[in-house]
Amino acid sequence: MTWTDLQTALAAEGYVASDDLAVALHLALTLGRPLMLEGAAGVGKTEVARTLAAARGTRLIRLQCYEGLDAAQAIYEWNYQRQLLSIRAAAEDGQTGEAVEERIFSREFLLERPLLAALTQEVPPVLLIDEIDRADEEFEAYLLEILADYQVSIPELGTITAKTRPIVILTSNGTRDLSDALRRRCLYTHVDYPDRTTELRILKARCPEIEARLAEQIVGFVQALRKEELEKTPGVAEMLDFAAALMGLGLADLTADPAILQSTLTTLLKTQSDQANITTEVAQRIAGRAA
Repeated sequence: MTWTDLQTALAAEGYVASDDLAVALHLALTLGRPLMLEGAAGVGKTEVARTLAAARGTRLIRLQCYEGLDAAQAIYEWNYQRQLLSIRAAAEDGQTGEAVEERIFSREFLLERPLLAALTQEVPPVLLIDEIDRADEEFEAYLLEILADYQVSIPELGTITAKTRPIVILTSNGTRDLSDALRRRCLYTHVDYPDRTTELRILKARCPEIEARLAEQIVGFVQALRKEELEKTPGVAEMLDFAAALMGLGLADLTADPAILQSTLTTLLKTQSDQANITTEVAQRIAGRAA
């Protein structure tokens, strides 16, 4: 499969990938390397993994990162309740010693979390490590062995090596610097907001019934809105919500009804200050330029 074939496969699932992104994905698949996607929130980084899994007909395993994430939530932990019950049952049967210990620390009592689950699949899954920049720096150390050797070391059990190598995609919103060690293990590409032509293709792919003139106005309006001083810049998902809201209300022209336009801005503006700054007059001015 060439990178253009991959781009076509993603488009068939409703994701319009730029040439740079399609090439980066193709290289990651060809070389068997993790791919780090960095960019602002809302540009479609997470959707890349979802769409890639759908296009390849494989499972998507997602690890959502957050502050305080550790190995127990991300890699594995032992089923302590089952272990305790097994110990009690063994004691009642007069069993003690190494045999009991060996049994309770077997795979039977191991709870697989996303990272370990990705290594034990018969068919290579897509492993999405989402918003890695939200996790602590210490957590990155847990990832290094997995991303370098595709294996997990469990002190009580030994080393578990991947049955098949997962397709790993990491996303980052750039809220903190990531370690050089983590970056060296990944291919890298920056994902930006789509240009007007690409965003129009996205809108038509997701809302094929939309009228051409309204689609042009929506994309023009959202792209102009992103240039305003906002706390939270609307992403592609918000643009699609905006389009769905307008179509649901039967508005065929952004300049036709200022009140409806203002009410639908709740799909784009996600803070009180942004909603206060983009007044009806400002929205109309932007809509007029986009018309």
